[in-house]
Amino acid sequence: MGSSSVVDVVVRRIATWQRTLGTQRACGPLLDVLGERRQLRCGQPLAGVRVLGEFGDDPHRYLDAKARKSYAGTAPITRASGTRRIVLARYARNRRLGDALQQWAFCSLRGSPGARAYYQQLRDRNIGHQAALRQVANRLVGILHGCLKTQTRYDEHTAWSHHMAAAA
Repeated sequence: MGSSSVVDVVVRRIATWQRTLGTQRACGPLLDVLGERRQLRCGQPLAGVRVLGEFGDDPHRYLDAKARKSYAGTAPITRASGTRRIVLARYARNRRLGDALQQWAFCSLRGSPGARAYYQQLRDRNIGHQAALRQVANRLVGILHGCLKTQTRYDEHTAWSHHMAAAA
């Protein structure tokens, strides 16, 4: 079996999986809520499915957006004592979900003007690249939670209007 025949087999299997996922709508109503937004796919066909799959499909699993953000590991840990206040990144988290959200945040910088404006505001405040991406991911998780909770479609203007107005 030559290398070209192995590649042909892999290409055929990938095409079969894509057709299967396209017809079955692997996440059902979850992807319908998000509509046909390209930024959830972030250049990889299954990145959005991975994010939604890691969160699970039980609508009552997370009481609020804060619980979803904490599970994802995007919510910061704030420790305050007296006059000192320290904000740290969350260490205990679902790593697969955190990686998918990091990629989603990075890809949304190109596909979403609102996410780009928010990222630029953070960078202008001398926040590092990774910390700014984590905050964009945190905001995206909050937006996703709102869309799933209210069963409304994602709208770029509604989600980012206050950040875009501040950037202007």
